[in-house]
Amino acid sequence: MMSTPVSQTRSFATVFLIEMWERFGYYGMAALLVLFMIDRFDFTDSHANLTWGAFAALVYASPSIGGWIGDRILGTRRTMIIGAGVLAAGYLMLALPNEHLNHMYASLGVIVVGNGLFKANAANLVRRIYDGDDRRIDSAFTIYYMAVNIGSMASMLATPWIKDHWGWHAAFAVCCGGMLLAMLNYFLMFRSIAHIGSPPDAEPIHWTRLLTVVVGAIVLAGATIFVLQHKAIAVACVYAAGAAILLIFGYMLRKCERAERAGLLAALILTLQVILFFVFYQQMSTSLTLFALRNVDHQFSLFGTPLFVWSTAQFQALNPIWIMVLSPLLAVLYSKLAQHKRDVSVAAKYAIGFVCVAVGFFIYALSGRYAVDGKVSSWFMVGGYGLYSLGELLVSGLGLAMIARYVPVRMSGFMMGAYFVATGVSQYLGSVVANFAQMPSGDLTAVESLPLYTSLFMGLGWLALLGAGVALLLLPLMRRLSLAHELAGDAVRDAQLALDAGVTVAPTSAK
Repeated sequence: MMSTPVSQTRSFATVFLIEMWERFGYYGMAALLVLFMIDRFDFTDSHANLTWGAFAALVYASPSIGGWIGDRILGTRRTMIIGAGVLAAGYLMLALPNEHLNHMYASLGVIVVGNGLFKANAANLVRRIYDGDDRRIDSAFTIYYMAVNIGSMASMLATPWIKDHWGWHAAFAVCCGGMLLAMLNYFLMFRSIAHIGSPPDAEPIHWTRLLTVVVGAIVLAGATIFVLQHKAIAVACVYAAGAAILLIFGYMLRKCERAERAGLLAALILTLQVILFFVFYQQMSTSLTLFALRNVDHQFSLFGTPLFVWSTAQFQALNPIWIMVLSPLLAVLYSKLAQHKRDVSVAAKYAIGFVCVAVGFFIYALSGRYAVDGKVSSWFMVGGYGLYSLGELLVSGLGLAMIARYVPVRMSGFMMGAYFVATGVSQYLGSVVANFAQMPSGDLTAVESLPLYTSLFMGLGWLALLGAGVALLLLPLMRRLSLAHELAGDAVRDAQLALDAGVTVAPTSAK
């Protein structure tokens, strides 16, 4: 039974709030973790970057399993709320006053499991809410992406401040509190999404299946602990995950209906572009944070008048602040363009997004020319993050919408998982790139470290421009694939309408 526009709005609002609180927990932890490893465990920059990269890769890759569990085993809603509980447990472990390295690795293993169960299924609920409503999908996922950034902005501002006043573990406890609020939100508003989900949601719980998932979760947590402690294994896992993405898409292209092939091929091309984007995204937690630590003046001033001071980790909050400012504007723009039949294709938005990212990194690079004693003005971070965030909205913010638009609903959970695997691969690659600004042994002054970062940012700017050029060259192919996908969808809908009316028609072949 199709939901009414009112029920669509209520269902979306529920998932929006759950996602917002879950991201509050995750990004509060993410803002601190690299600095936590350097401060409490004496990690070098390189070790901290690569450990974070491996962890982030597993965090983003694990939803490929969680999406399948939600689609086929436990149900989308059930899997999402179980994942929320596991995430709360992981943040609680970090909040405990236990600073043994193995305890930290165990905490990260639990977080990987929880995120795997939660992430793809929350996005899949939005996909199912707007199933068949292609005109609203881009707008819905842009607003949904804003939920991510409301939560992350609040936590990225709060947790560094709490860390400065009450210590690391108190800040991680706040992350756990965010997850508990997400779970409370789910149970209070459950009726609005009770009709949304995958087929297993409508069935009684199969306890044997649940036990199997629990055993698999324990194995995954143990594997995460092992991978985080062995760099060579982490690298091998990244290569294996990259090969798995291609195999997954190849398998789906073989098994899909002929009319579905153009959409899946378009999704593959766009997913490969997303892999490049997340190399830039990973800099926020690595090179940009360390740049803020060593080479950014933390004092915000206007015309020589001091305004306020931020701690190092709080600069990451500029990303969600800009996302919150820009998301509603883009959502309104997408809706108006769709109403006037002048919608810009996802592929074209990707190309524009890469240009914005390039200009953002050029701003970071050029800031070094105006440094005083190796310190650049905090306003350069504001401007760079603004363009970087606009690019993120146009690429990463539409990544899930791209899957929703081009992938059949019966494959959506699994394919969203494959999309997250792709972003996981690029998370690790991004940490490797961040180490091009690796500090040599011994302490460097701000003047000495500045050129290392500005050179890295200049190179990233040129790499983003290359990504924009490739996206532009692919536009003609993407237009053909998108048109073939739309024609195939129209043919399927015409056939279904004729079948409902009791008329037999010959299906139209897609070009």
